[in-house]
Amino acid sequence: MTPSPIFDNPEYKGSEKLKNKVAIITGGDSGLGRAASIIFVKEGAKVVIPYFNEHKDAYDTKEYIEKLGGECLLISGDITSRDFCKDVVKKTLETYGHIDILVNNAGVQYQQDSLLDISDEQFDKTMKVNIYGMFYLTKEVLPFLKSGASIINLSSVTTFYGEPQLIDYVTTKGAVVGFTRALARNLALKNIRVNAIAPGFFWTPLQPACWKKEKIPSLGSNSAMARGAMPYELAPTFVYLASDDSTFVTGQVIHNNGGEVMG
Repeated sequence: MTPSPIFDNPEYKGSEKLKNKVAIITGGDSGLGRAASIIFVKEGAKVVIPYFNEHKDAYDTKEYIEKLGGECLLISGDITSRDFCKDVVKKTLETYGHIDILVNNAGVQYQQDSLLDISDEQFDKTMKVNIYGMFYLTKEVLPFLKSGASIINLSSVTTFYGEPQLIDYVTTKGAVVGFTRALARNLALKNIRVNAIAPGFFWTPLQPACWKKEKIPSLGSNSAMARGAMPYELAPTFVYLASDDSTFVTGQVIHNNGGEVMG
């Protein structure tokens, strides 16, 4: 990717907001997930990264985290498999003994000009990665979450304006909002908070993997700030929702989109 995504702000100094916490971050090997993994470590957390098969990205992220003095457990597999999600929880507990934060970040998207261009296979994969994976892993983690725990789900700005070339993706990200709000109410009296982030355009590997080359230069230009963003710019929002800074925040969608959608 040119330019390379910027995942870390070297000026950011942690203040132990997540000290001794254990966070599972799906897709934490790259993109927004990598930015979340790095900033969580700066705040004192240990991170577990379930990832698919991008081994170089995963080991690069682990090496970066360890240079910061942090701890990172990598687990490769397919989150659309219930058995893999069980294994993630099992290995996390065996390694660290508890789980405090779950970030459902992993996702896929594919540009298609028309609903008629979306194959059954594409639709099925998008649904399974973006919804089933979130559902399975949350269900497996839930029995081990205690009061004060936090679940953070990734929606998208596209849900709120209806991106016409990402129909199946937008459908899943709308479902993420519904899942977040319903689960937040379901768990509120247990003091387990559930929130979502709806990013605008961030420069991550997901973008060139999805969009046609000619589309890339214009991405993010329709926001009020007339630009896209780098992953590190979203990272503090993950900390806010994971930490005690947001003890009275649940069922909410945080919009980091440069003013692309307001309200």
